[in-house]
Amino acid sequence: MRILKIIHGYPPWYNAGSEVYSQMLCQGLAQRHEVHVVTREEDPFREDFSWQTLPDPQEARVTLHRVNIPGEKYRNCYRQPLVDKQLGYLLQTFQPDIVHIGHLNHLSTSFVSCIAAQGIPIVYTLHDYWLMCPRGQFIQRNPAKKKAELWAFCDEQADRKCAVNCYAGYFSGAVDEQATDIAYWTTWVQRRMEHIREIIKQVDHFIAPSRYLYDRHVAAFALPDDKVTYLDYGFDLQRLTNRQRLPQQPFTFGYIGTHIPTKGIQHLIQAFGLLKGACQLHIWGRPRPHHTVGLQRIAATLPPEVQSRITWFPEYSNQQLVTAVLNQVDCVVVPSIWAENSPLVIHEALQVRLPVITADCGGMAEYVNHEVNGLLFKHRSVSSLAEQMQRLLDKPALAKKLGARGYLQSADGNIPNLTTHLAEIERLYLRLLH
Repeated sequence: MRILKIIHGYPPWYNAGSEVYSQMLCQGLAQRHEVHVVTREEDPFREDFSWQTLPDPQEARVTLHRVNIPGEKYRNCYRQPLVDKQLGYLLQTFQPDIVHIGHLNHLSTSFVSCIAAQGIPIVYTLHDYWLMCPRGQFIQRNPAKKKAELWAFCDEQADRKCAVNCYAGYFSGAVDEQATDIAYWTTWVQRRMEHIREIIKQVDHFIAPSRYLYDRHVAAFALPDDKVTYLDYGFDLQRLTNRQRLPQQPFTFGYIGTHIPTKGIQHLIQAFGLLKGACQLHIWGRPRPHHTVGLQRIAATLPPEVQSRITWFPEYSNQQLVTAVLNQVDCVVVPSIWAENSPLVIHEALQVRLPVITADCGGMAEYVNHEVNGLLFKHRSVSSLAEQMQRLLDKPALAKKLGARGYLQSADGNIPNLTTHLAEIERLYLRLLH
């Protein structure tokens, strides 16, 4: 088959979960099919909307088409006619049999209409709530209440609420213009949501990598349940073998991911400061100047002896995850303050039989069951997180017992392997083609 994948970022330039999964998928499909990828870069020194074609640095059989859309200029644009036009040229020259969308944020939602107009089947993997929520995570950026929790949790999308709680950062700031600003951004959100609802009608099938995400899109966003399939991610299990814990190290908690507020690293640092006993916290991830400095400032408020036990590591190669990261930790902590759907890091930890501490929320609680293969803390509660971390610190044997169970959705504790996952994806493609 000729397969076109669309994803808003691609490794090594972007390394969050949806991007890493998309690369694994494309590299796997390229063993049997012709695979092209449309993705983005953000280079303010290159011409806007210019395209580059190059191979995947790890797999030359995957062809990347990177369009330049500098984020500081187009952060809130969701339709790009010039980019749509370029996609049209690619559709004509490559003539894909099927298009698989992973994310359209920072690209153009009108891609869907361009593809549907050519009669090409469209598959869409749901990685978050971006179709349902303009900001993608149901986290409020500018809560209207003065004493509201920072990065407040949001229970549902509503046009005016989105304007006031998430887009107030684009208001003029003048009190006498506030009503005008609210009205404008309310209309903007309304138009965006109406457009998205029209777009999703043109998608042939959706994939949800967690049942939580499946249920939420069907119940709250009215996606037809016969157009959505639950299918967890697949992994290259060879990359997750031969874990050997480094000897003579104190009990070590590990965080693996991006340095952004919604990942809850700030809560993890605060919880670590409450622990009693000899332990370490290792934090891996690509530094983001303002965010990383802010996190390190939080760490600097802890007693010097506690600060000395927090170590910051740079981003790692996904192929070196076991040797560079998992060999150094006794527990992986996923402290996200948004309701994540199916975090890759949880699966990877479970595969090497490490326990996971995470929130009792969303897909995190779907893949980690309390006192079965990990521990759950009360969502967004620093004290509850510290309590569960202290339990494993006090009883390392409990950590080993929980870690031994692995992935609950399989009898042998192993997470889905990439080969089986690819077969499921191919079957879905063929069903839509026929």
